Amino acid sequence: MTKADIVNEIAKSKGVEKILVQKVVEGFMESIEDALAHGENVYLRGFGSFIVKKRATKTARNISKNTTIVIPEHNIPAFKAAKVFVNKLK
Repeated sequence: MTKADIVNEIAKSKGVEKILVQKVVEGFMESIEDALAHGENVYLRGFGSFIVKKRATKTARNISKNTTIVIPEHNIPAFKAAKVFVNKLK
């Protein structure tokens, strides 16, 4: 399912214009991105949590050049589904 599919589904089921729904969905996504960029986690009760995970520094290999490189510590976004959401999928 794409973002366009989600917008169409919401507009159809709630009787709201697609343009308005698209702005709301994009605003929702921007809010989550901004929070994660500032190191804040986002908790949506009954759905899940968008969290920032810290990856430690590690050594990797460049196989084509046969050299070792160091990948510095960095943050990555992650999603953890709520138990209620996971149970619906079983």
